[in-house]
Amino acid sequence: MTRYEELAEQYGTPLYVYDLDRITEARRDLRTALPDEVEVYYALKANPHPQVAGALRDDNGPECRAEISSVGELAAALTAGYRAADCLYTGPGKTDTELDEAIGKGVRTFSVESFTDLQHIGAAALRHDAVARCLLRINSATASATTSIRMTGTPSQFGIDSETLADATPDLLAVPGTRVVGMHFFPLSNARDEDSLIGEFQHTIETAARLAADHGIPLEFLDIGGGFAHPYGAPGDRPVYRQLRAALTAALDAHLPRWREGAPQIAVETGRYQVSGSGALLSRVVNTKVSRGRKFVVLDAGINTFGGMSGLGRLLPVAVEPETTGAADAVELDDVASLAGPLCTPGDLLGREIALPRLEPGDLVTVPNAGAYGVTASLLMFLGRPAPVEVVVQDGRVVSASRLEHHRSPATRA
Repeated sequence: MTRYEELAEQYGTPLYVYDLDRITEARRDLRTALPDEVEVYYALKANPHPQVAGALRDDNGPECRAEISSVGELAAALTAGYRAADCLYTGPGKTDTELDEAIGKGVRTFSVESFTDLQHIGAAALRHDAVARCLLRINSATASATTSIRMTGTPSQFGIDSETLADATPDLLAVPGTRVVGMHFFPLSNARDEDSLIGEFQHTIETAARLAADHGIPLEFLDIGGGFAHPYGAPGDRPVYRQLRAALTAALDAHLPRWREGAPQIAVETGRYQVSGSGALLSRVVNTKVSRGRKFVVLDAGINTFGGMSGLGRLLPVAVEPETTGAADAVELDDVASLAGPLCTPGDLLGREIALPRLEPGDLVTVPNAGAYGVTASLLMFLGRPAPVEVVVQDGRVVSASRLEHHRSPATRA
């Protein structure tokens, strides 16, 4: 019996398993790929589990900080051991209530999406007799890469259009309760390859230096974003970025020659790269059937468990790496079927017409690289099924097992 089978027997399925040793490996790979002076922010949206997030916080060297976009993520970051003062609060819809709570708990650094967003932040800071350090998120008119998930160069709720800065900068620098200290870019997600990632970072650095010089934007801090890739819900290895360190160093030396002295401090942010490979989703086959010539394998895990951010219109069909408890020939991929979940909706498909072993009810199926955008990116409450158990292991032993639960509470008037 494999370790996964043992855990599935002990805790049932659907079951997430996170291996902290793999997070440590990914964290070290990323630090090796970056210049030593560059700070790393962990995007809690990838996986806010406190032990997963906490495993990234300290590696006897530069401490990883937290990128958050809600007070819920702030609570998760604090539980994981991050300091509020080390959190970067992002997002286009920061409400007064959220800002009051975040600033009240000690958050001082915010990414700003618009002039009105900056005004809201400043007003909240004044209510707390504080000054908010603000990064202007820039929606650059140009970009380098043309593949991957584009996050810039189009009309967007994210960021301040770069072509408006000439007229907007004086007002942006004069909002009471705020101090603009730099810029924030996030032009793409999940870069196709290392050349695309390097090209985007080079373009971002050049653009930031030019905008700072042209418009007098202070540049004490520059977040150049992310784009670090990782397979999602499918077999594959984490990329190793062998050229990135030298390329980043050269670009920073060329455009921001005092960056090694912290002028500006440079940061990147990443989620999936550091945690995706740590996780696996274990599910059992509940039923198999054939409908009009097509075979369906029905699992006890569906888009409520591994939704691929389906609620965001980004349902990503996944391939699986099956492990079975059936017959000896079960590991041979000699069947084609669709993997369906248990929900009463035709959209509950985890894979369409994919190669599979001959699975039978009770067999165990493993979805690899499921440590990012898993439980909390799924339709967790849809149809009222319980959340999967999440088990954390380290050095081959279980260090925790828990399950998220939703409950209805009385609401008070705002």
